[in-house]
Amino acid sequence: RLREDLWQLLLLNSRCPHLLDGDLRAMLGSTRIGAERIAALVADLGVAQGRRYLAAILEHAERMMRAELARLPDGRWQGEDGSDTDCFDAVEVRVRVTVRIEGDAILFDFAGTDPQTRGFKNSSLANTCSSVYMALGAFLDADLPRNEGACRAVTIRAPEGSVVNARFPAAMTMNTVYPAGEIVHACWQALAQVDPDRACAGWGKVAYCITSGPDRQGQPYVMYHWHGSSGGGAVRGRDGFNTIGQLTTLGGMSLPDVEVFEQLYPVAIRRQEFRCDGGGAGRFRGGTGVTYEADILEPAQFAFRGEGIRRPSGFGTVGGGTGAVGSMSLAPAAGPPVEAPQYGVRPLPPLRLAIASPGGGGWGDPRRRDPAAVLRDVADGVVSPEAARSVYGVALTADGAAVDHAATRRLRGAAAGPAASA
Repeated sequence: RLREDLWQLLLLNSRCPHLLDGDLRAMLGSTRIGAERIAALVADLGVAQGRRYLAAILEHAERMMRAELARLPDGRWQGEDGSDTDCFDAVEVRVRVTVRIEGDAILFDFAGTDPQTRGFKNSSLANTCSSVYMALGAFLDADLPRNEGACRAVTIRAPEGSVVNARFPAAMTMNTVYPAGEIVHACWQALAQVDPDRACAGWGKVAYCITSGPDRQGQPYVMYHWHGSSGGGAVRGRDGFNTIGQLTTLGGMSLPDVEVFEQLYPVAIRRQEFRCDGGGAGRFRGGTGVTYEADILEPAQFAFRGEGIRRPSGFGTVGGGTGAVGSMSLAPAAGPPVEAPQYGVRPLPPLRLAIASPGGGGWGDPRRRDPAAVLRDVADGVVSPEAARSVYGVALTADGAAVDHAATRRLRGAAAGPAASA
């Protein structure tokens, strides 16, 4: 039965209750359909047989996960990632993990992680577990089942009172993005030592803001500047996404069309293009990030999220390079552009927002990248001719239309010599 008082409580706590109402009804509808289908299955099989089937599904997933883990070497590996802000001040907040594999089981131990912060980037234990499962799922075979049975082989230890298992009344508003991203990155850095071929490079952290206010029909709106999203990290066999939703969606969040946003919100998007030399170099290149400029046409409330604007965040792996750091600036109608804060909420007049989103990390030695892929990147404007030569060891013809293979062999041969190694 629907609790009307709770329904209204949820709507009252949203800036856009007219939109949330439909979202909630969609959630309830999908859950109801799932329940009806399970009930139909049990009615068809009988209760006892239905329970056996459901138990077998979980046991099958557990067997597959344990078999996959058993193929990895036993040992202990460490990883670390962190933030340079607690949402108020410049503070180092580190997430540290030790990964231990023994036979067909794996342990993620976050002992040594920094204490919870006064900001809103603290993780609940449930969020930390979800982040670990995601990191492990991205590292292992993509065909493994994704259910509770697969998680039986995974043990997670997260010290209470730390940023990965905060005590009440710690704020957790943003925990599904940060520190979830740091948890995934720390796990990936440890797992990369287990099997480098499966290693995942880091994704650029976010550098965008959210504007809100009344829309053209007088209804409240909240606009995420997703079009300034960062670059993803590379893996063996695939470059990172040049611009993609946050790491914790693992590529599952599609970016909307620019034209749709301009119809819905008081905004004019002037520029959105891939950055040049923004992605971490590698045999497989990191995502470049984007250069994004938008005119906010009416006064609005700005909420800033600039996790990736102080230092590079998309780490490289297996010899790959780190993605470029991001930036975010505001240009009022009168006066020069000013750097946007990392975090904070403030009302501002119409202005131009400019973002250079962080790049993702590269995978593998850049000098082993296919020269044809480097030529394509130069033609696309995402790698400069200078970087092609100095970083990738690829020389182009004078007109830039083709690879100079003889010069490329000399460049790459020189890089492999004793002097380059020294």
